Amino acid sequence: MVIDRRNFLQGTLAIATLPHLMPSLLAQQSNKRDELWYTKPAERWLQALPIGNGRLGGMVFGGTEVERIALSESTAWSGAPATGEVNPGALPHLHEIRELFFTGKYDEAQALCGKYLPGHWKNFGTNLPLPELELAFSDLNEVKDYRRSLNLDEAIVRVSFRNGGALLTREVFATHADNVLAVRLTSSQPGKIGFRMGFSKGILPSAVSTAGSDTLVLNGHCYEHQHSSGLDGVALQIRAQVLAEGGNTNAADEKIAVRGANAVTILLAIGTSYHDGIPEDLCTRALRGAASKSFGQLRQAHIADYQPLYRRLSLNLGESPASAQRQPTNIRRKALKDGADDPELLALFFQYGRYLTIAGSRADSPLPLALQGIWNDGLASSMGWTDDFHLDINTEQNYWPAEVCNLSECQTPLFDLIDVLRSNGRSTAKEMYGAPGWVVHTVTNPWGFTAPGSVGWGIFVTAGIWISLQMWDHYTFTGDTEFLRTRAYPVLREAAEFFLAYMVPEPRHGWLVTGPSDSPENWYIAPSGSHLTESMGNTCDRVFVHALYSMCIDAAKTLGIDEELRAKLETARAKLPPFQIGRHGQLQEWLEDYEDGEPNHRHTAHLVALYPEHQISPRTTPELARAAEVTIQRRMNAPHWEQSEWGRANLIVYYARLLKGDDAHKYLLGLLAEAADDNLLTYSSAGIAGADSNIFAVDGNTAGAAGIAEMLLQSQSGEIELLPALPARWATGSIRGVCARGGYVVDIAWRNGKLFSASITSKRGGTTPVRYGNQVITVHLREDQTLHLRPESFLHRGVTAAASAGQS
Repeated sequence: MVIDRRNFLQGTLAIATLPHLMPSLLAQQSNKRDELWYTKPAERWLQALPIGNGRLGGMVFGGTEVERIALSESTAWSGAPATGEVNPGALPHLHEIRELFFTGKYDEAQALCGKYLPGHWKNFGTNLPLPELELAFSDLNEVKDYRRSLNLDEAIVRVSFRNGGALLTREVFATHADNVLAVRLTSSQPGKIGFRMGFSKGILPSAVSTAGSDTLVLNGHCYEHQHSSGLDGVALQIRAQVLAEGGNTNAADEKIAVRGANAVTILLAIGTSYHDGIPEDLCTRALRGAASKSFGQLRQAHIADYQPLYRRLSLNLGESPASAQRQPTNIRRKALKDGADDPELLALFFQYGRYLTIAGSRADSPLPLALQGIWNDGLASSMGWTDDFHLDINTEQNYWPAEVCNLSECQTPLFDLIDVLRSNGRSTAKEMYGAPGWVVHTVTNPWGFTAPGSVGWGIFVTAGIWISLQMWDHYTFTGDTEFLRTRAYPVLREAAEFFLAYMVPEPRHGWLVTGPSDSPENWYIAPSGSHLTESMGNTCDRVFVHALYSMCIDAAKTLGIDEELRAKLETARAKLPPFQIGRHGQLQEWLEDYEDGEPNHRHTAHLVALYPEHQISPRTTPELARAAEVTIQRRMNAPHWEQSEWGRANLIVYYARLLKGDDAHKYLLGLLAEAADDNLLTYSSAGIAGADSNIFAVDGNTAGAAGIAEMLLQSQSGEIELLPALPARWATGSIRGVCARGGYVVDIAWRNGKLFSASITSKRGGTTPVRYGNQVITVHLREDQTLHLRPESFLHRGVTAAASAGQS
């Protein structure tokens, strides 16, 4: 049913016949698995609730006297494209630096790295926070029965409370279908809505004006001095229109005032000059289209656009105690610290990660998820590290859940950015390294910055491979050979051409190594006792080059092309250094067995061999898997471990790949209890990487969701494994719609810690091994065929599942 004004007011009037909403009714309403809810307005940014349409974002505070919606937009960037960003001293000194490392003169090599390798950051920029939309309400008396919620199934924030005899309600959502942020204000009594609408001052140079009696317009520029010239950035317009039902509306003093209305809809649009956009045209076009529809139609179109993505996957990790179900989300999260068992909250966190992916990254989004997604708390953008695209783990983590969690098309804007990096990275490869192909280092921006940053963190030469793994994942999960041919393989092929030319043999063994490069973002102790970062042949680089060559070899075979290149890659891959186990039983991070310069460091870059790669696993390389676990334990046991949201998320996926579900569960609890706030958004803790306060980063949410999926299904090793890391605490549950490589969609149910049933549907048809524990069967499926499995299906070893299980 379309909820128009009449239907909505009839419903609210019916509720108004009750004397008040009893606490038990509030708890009953909150007993929804896909809802975050609270009994107080947000006082801090990390208590507000996020909405987004893939470009336009908002954080809804839900205040009673003043409603605040902190606005953001993915293309609201300072800075501009620049040239001359590569250090001209890099190429002339590259050979000298390598020779110094090879001859053990580490301090001299590091000094030259610091002098000649860092790029010139002329106008890099950052995504910037926008002013807040503020609604200052009038005629409020005593507030009762307050409730604030975010319904993940509908992507709608709701606020309700009683004021006198009236029940006041709000609905807020950012609609991808109509490209606006929509706010609906209603009252159970007529003429009770009054407020003044304005924009907060914000940090951007801007001017506010009115258009008629119902529209507020902010024009400004994304200028700042910390990360750019102070004179470069996109032009911006924010336009908010009030559509009141009854009462009076007028404009004065850069505000829109509403008095005595029965109901009000506010439509807000944001436009920027990114990619030659005309902000005013973008805003007026969006508002014109949205204003031609009723609020019910906007809401219906919003849900119809959003739900097909969100409802592809459902998760049940068991029922939480009734006492937990009756508590608001912030109380439940805090209870985890005290050992509370709340599987429904963990399932909510999983779906929240998927929600944030949809809200922040749609197929037509102009940019992918940045460090803070499409939202912006103003803290990351004012740090030295900016709210940009970090390619040494964070941007990758943003998209870890996309394929496995059935949101494949949400990766599209990331692929578009990779194409920009490939184009711009050709000049960096040539100017800095004298090599063909393309390369990018640790961070980038919307204009495709590819030069290095400073020593210690910014000279990560395999960043382009890491981010391009997402393209390979898209291919392996979907089986889309046209995507492989036209988009993924050209990117990977050019990257391989670069590394074939760039890598050199180290003198002792003849191994082909990268360098000078850092192992993000860690330090080692050189023989001189100095703490250094750059080296030749770190393990992280080795993992990604091996992955790159393997992807290109497999792609060339699949596509039937590039036989000569394939032979070169096979030869080069065979000359890569082996993994090595160090004196402490740990997986070595560097070519030599150096001691860690910072034993408590947040980064464990060499463990990418475990995840997202699968070059180390308990079944195929048990000694290396044990060495990887020793590395984790040494980090965790070091005094003052640098906890970060993404580091905690890493522990979940690591232990899932190590097939240790109870450990993965322990670190999942740690992520929510220690690195997520009241609104369940994750954050980088104060004191880490120079931060003075907790700073939101979306990667903990997204990578945490990927970790939960990894505990329940894995497919990286050429087989579909059911319940590979099921923790004891999730004795009974189910997951529906999770994806496996090869174009498979899987449903799994378990009881008492054991598989109860599974269904595997093939989108493309094919044959795949399926593992449960130590039992493996082979299944053959036609396109769109579904196979139903039971535990007894795995007793028929050597027999295909088609002969031992139901089909549909």
